[in-house]
Formats: sequence, structure tokens, C-alpha cells
Amino acid sequence: MANISSLTSLQNLKIMGKEKGNFGMDVMTQPKRSIEKVKYSDTELGEFKILIQDKLNVARECYNFYKGSTTNNNGTDDTSPSFKILEEGNATMSKEEAGKLAERQFKFIKDLEAAMVRIENKTYGVCRATGVLISKERLRAVPHATLSIGQKTN
Repeated sequence: MANISSLTSLQNLKIMGKEKGNFGMDVMTQPKRSIEKVKYSDTELGEFKILIQDKLNVARECYNFYKGSTTNNNGTDDTSPSFKILEEGNATMSKEEAGKLAERQFKFIKDLEAAMVRIENKTYGVCRATGVLISKERLRAVPHATLSIGQKTN
């Protein structure tokens, strides 16, 4: 019986043109909600753009260094067969390590470039999972972040 009466009172509210949650309050008399910032200003985006551009320059230099380390730069200066096997083994390991570092650096560059695109689209700093702004501190530490710290840890 209680369910029917609560359903009837809900229907009465809807008939009177008042939605559930308003409880008779006019739009003008409802308490104001705090409006959260949904994107960074052009000035803030400009600051992040400079930061990302600096990181991109350094990342590209590192990538070129690692990439250059993987190429075979053996000259004909030392043609002595002594210890050649040990040197080649060490050189191969160094090249493999440099190759891994170059690959990782390349991914970092692509992530930074994607962040630059988001700045141009004015969507930079918005969490892709929740739509809220990622904190400035996080973006300064990880400028290519697309998730807020709360979403990243989940």
C-alpha cells in the first residue's frame, strides 16, 4: 500500500510540472552549483605548449643519439683478430640496449606530439575517462598524460 501512495505522489509532482528533485523550487530559487572548470585557458595551454616543445626537442636529440648507436660504425682501424669475439658480443649487447631505448624514446615523442595536437584542439588536460581537468602538477610532471591520477591508479 505504501508503494502505491508514493507512486501516486510522484505522479502528482510530475502532473504539476515539477520534476523529482525540484520539490517545488523554481529554477531561480534553486541553490547554485559550483561550476567546475572544464578546460584550460589559452594562456595556460601556451605554457604547456612551451613545456612540451622543450621536452620534444630533448627527446628528439636522445632518439637520434640512440638511433645512431644502433648503426654499425665499425671502421677498418682495428683489424686485429685478438679479442674480436668479446668486443663483438659487447657491441651487440650495447646496440640491442640502444635499440630498446630508441624505441621507448620514439613512443615518448609520439605521445608528446599527440599532446600538442590536443593543445591545438583545446582538449589538452582533460581526463579521457572522466572528462574532468587533470591537475597542473600532474601535467607538469607528465605532460603527455591523458588520465587523472585517480583514474590512472584504478
